[in-house]
Amino acid sequence: MFTPTVYAVALCMMILSMLCWGSWINIHKLCRNWRFELFYWDYVWGILLCSLLAGVTFGRTDPASLDSFLRNLTGASTGHLAWAIVAGVVFNLANILVVAAISIAGMAVGFPIGIGLALVIGSVLNYILKPAGNPWLLFGGVTLVCLAIIMDAVAYRKRSANLAVSTKGLVLSVVGGVLMGLFYPFVVKATTGESHLGPYTVAFVFAVGVALSNIPLNYLYMRFPPSGPRLEMKEYFAGPRSAHLWGLVGGLVWMVGTICNYVASYAQMVGPATSYAIGQGSTMVGAIWGVFVWKEFRGAGRGVQLLLALMFVFFIAGLTCVALAPVVK
Repeated sequence: MFTPTVYAVALCMMILSMLCWGSWINIHKLCRNWRFELFYWDYVWGILLCSLLAGVTFGRTDPASLDSFLRNLTGASTGHLAWAIVAGVVFNLANILVVAAISIAGMAVGFPIGIGLALVIGSVLNYILKPAGNPWLLFGGVTLVCLAIIMDAVAYRKRSANLAVSTKGLVLSVVGGVLMGLFYPFVVKATTGESHLGPYTVAFVFAVGVALSNIPLNYLYMRFPPSGPRLEMKEYFAGPRSAHLWGLVGGLVWMVGTICNYVASYAQMVGPATSYAIGQGSTMVGAIWGVFVWKEFRGAGRGVQLLLALMFVFFIAGLTCVALAPVVK
């Protein structure tokens, strides 16, 4: 089983996880006239496929080892398997709720409330479960990243000055954010203690939880969409092959980031709080896509441009603090 033995490699894996987590949603933009609810089915199949491929390759470098993927999967306790399944279910529900909140209330609400809550709750709980790294640098960096998220949200708000705040969107943001902050501690529980799961095994069992829960959750999402008409399953099966392919690619990208995050978190020199906090910097990666690729702020006023500049400064400063937390005592 491949795991990093030096911090530089672990840091690269955490940064890759951040890039993947912040980029997968952009793949949906390549599927014109393909509703997100339909895209999400293939996204989940991509997650499951990627987790299996990683397990039987990188997770099986030494078949005789107790940490080998298949041996670990069959030898883990029922309790640890259950934690990983629950993590997948909680994540999937949180992901759907946050996306629904953004579709209703806009990024100005969904970003700071949903992702901000997830970052704070997840980092604190992960540190409590498995303390690692300098807490001043870790939580100081988390605070700076949260400020960057707020600045990004204010910039979006100023760009869409006439956007009304939806109570339904606020509620979905809060619930989705809390759940998004809770899923990773379940992963930590699954990867600690006697007969625990290794990082590749927990990724696969987590993906099974996502796939199983997606059948009722995404079906309900299709039947009661936050915006647009209801969808039928026949519309998914009638979709073009290219749309299904891009959905799979989206899931593969997200899961590559997740596996990198879990593997880095499993390394003793890192810990889950640092790994999760850097991964949740994905929000700023999404902002980078919006600013530089999709030109969402083209023609924005000087005030908005100043907010975006400050956002990147705070984000880089926060990310640097979190990255230094495991090596500065």
